[in-house]
Amino acid sequence: MRTTLKRGHGRTALDGNGSGPSTLPPDALSAMTLYQVEPPRPKSRLRRIGRGFAWVLLVLVMLGAGFGGGVYLWLHEAVGALNPTDRQTVQSLKHLIKPLPGHAVIALVLGYDHRAGQGNAPSRSDSMMLLRLDPKTRTISMLSLPRDLAVTIDCPSNTGIAPYTDKINAAYSRCGPSGSILTVSAVTGLKINYLITVNFRGFKKVVNTLGGVWIDVDRRYLNTDTGPYGYASINLQPGYQRLSGGSALDFVRFRHTDSDLFRVARQQLFVQAMKEQVKQSFDLSNALAIIKAASDNVAVGIGGGKKVDLNFVLSWGQFIYGLPGGHFCQAKIADLTGASDLTASQDNISAAVQQFTTPCTVQQSKQANTVALGGHIKLAVPKPSETSIVVLNGNGVPGSATDAKIRLGQNGYVMLDPPGGRQPNAPTFDYFHTKVYYLSWSKRSKAAAGSLAQVLAPAEAVPLPRALAPLRGTALLVIVVGKTYHNSLTTVPQQPTIVHQAPSVTYDPSASESLVVGAQRQVPFPLMVPATLESSSSPDSLNGDVPVRVYDIADKHKAVRLVFRRGGVNEYWGVEETDWRDAPVLNEKSFHRTIGGRSYDFYYHGTKLHMIVLHVGKTDYWVVNTLIDSLSNETMIAIAKGLQPLHSASATKTAGKA
Repeated sequence: MRTTLKRGHGRTALDGNGSGPSTLPPDALSAMTLYQVEPPRPKSRLRRIGRGFAWVLLVLVMLGAGFGGGVYLWLHEAVGALNPTDRQTVQSLKHLIKPLPGHAVIALVLGYDHRAGQGNAPSRSDSMMLLRLDPKTRTISMLSLPRDLAVTIDCPSNTGIAPYTDKINAAYSRCGPSGSILTVSAVTGLKINYLITVNFRGFKKVVNTLGGVWIDVDRRYLNTDTGPYGYASINLQPGYQRLSGGSALDFVRFRHTDSDLFRVARQQLFVQAMKEQVKQSFDLSNALAIIKAASDNVAVGIGGGKKVDLNFVLSWGQFIYGLPGGHFCQAKIADLTGASDLTASQDNISAAVQQFTTPCTVQQSKQANTVALGGHIKLAVPKPSETSIVVLNGNGVPGSATDAKIRLGQNGYVMLDPPGGRQPNAPTFDYFHTKVYYLSWSKRSKAAAGSLAQVLAPAEAVPLPRALAPLRGTALLVIVVGKTYHNSLTTVPQQPTIVHQAPSVTYDPSASESLVVGAQRQVPFPLMVPATLESSSSPDSLNGDVPVRVYDIADKHKAVRLVFRRGGVNEYWGVEETDWRDAPVLNEKSFHRTIGGRSYDFYYHGTKLHMIVLHVGKTDYWVVNTLIDSLSNETMIAIAKGLQPLHSASATKTAGKA
């Protein structure tokens, strides 16, 4: 072993810098200690396992980072594939209006197909739906346009096709998506921000990716007479059930024995069911699979030239997922006439557009429910002409309060100035959200503030603080516009006229008792007899249909469905009885009430009661309205209250004979 201790080059050199003569053995200036190095402690089994886990964790982190990066890149690619690429659709985007951040947007959804045997014939838009997504009021509104609705077709000028009258779906087949955008905009007067095209193959794929969609099928659907130009085949039994993509498509497209009016209602029912299904079963794997299915079959165009990206998908996905119950609104064109060719007056179309652009509120449903139960609306929102307002600037933007004052005045509100010639400014300019201040002692003022908070959304209705009292004068409300006010108002809510109606019912337990007796032998829970029926209705046996169905609804659960047909019209309502209490459709009830000692849940579509559910023990009994909610709220409640246990109905019938 060589060492620098030799020849005076080691640490023990006398001069301390290693340049002196060597000292062997070392003297006191170069002390040396002899010691034995302690051997390392043997590693315990626990430490070895710990180090093993650490390596595994490191590998997992590296793999996770690589996987996460791969997923991120894949998502960007899949989402990017949602942007339209075909020439016609790309050209149509110039007819869209650029959406404004934070404002409501309107999307035109076109579902199209190309049936086998039709050669090179153009695709047809078999479904046309307008969606309005409003981040201010956190609502989604739907307005379906029947494909057979007769309108003036507007095609782009470069096509050389002059405006002409035809079914609205001809706009797509003649002039492509540009024709659909221009025609729908002209008919409704609405500015369209997004175009969403979905081919029906993609529709089925997305539904199957979700594992099917739970839908309440109102009646028996059967058609085996098909062909290249005939109606599609369908074979569906009534009742609440999970439909695959193919069956769901058959359901929403069916119009063999009814008109587009009911077809539109089925489409809206499906959209709402789809939303319920996504919210209940949504997870990362489903999200990735849905994006993949959509990227192959869906195209989304945005006005203003913006491209669909991951942020776009995530932001609207989060909005839809977090939508509160009762904020899913449906608008319909009333009084459609005809069968294969439908017509509607412009007044009815305009009324449907007004309903579509005015977000529904839980308050409207609550008032409708109160009236239906025989109560009175204790607090009506004052009319604009009865609402006096002082507007103050709370954001520091010059002219902001004046702009809001002018816009509110144009909508019929009574606008006042601060008393004593004071400037219309709040004490500070630090307001973020607009505040609508009401008088704490006035119920009318509080009700008006709640309504105005929707008009100025995002805004908050709060009691008037003492510091602002000198600026109020005689006004019912004081509004301080915040930084979220951008010189626009949400459509002023039009209060629907809600009038109590006498229920249109008849007492006839014998009409369905025998059906219930036969079904009772096949289920383990007690059944109810619908003793009270809508006055024109009877169990549906048209075309040999069986008006009662007993079936397996979910794991280890059974259900019984009774189907009733209204007289003289092609409308069906039903009673579902089941011990499965976790159905997705039950998750978003509007209200709960106890009537006559029994527990009921109410499910509203706006001011229309679509379903009422009676809870008895471990069994639920649903009364489900027709597809178009044609049974009045009072009639629905009377039918639900008239549900009688099987033995009670028999006893009542016997007593009647005696």
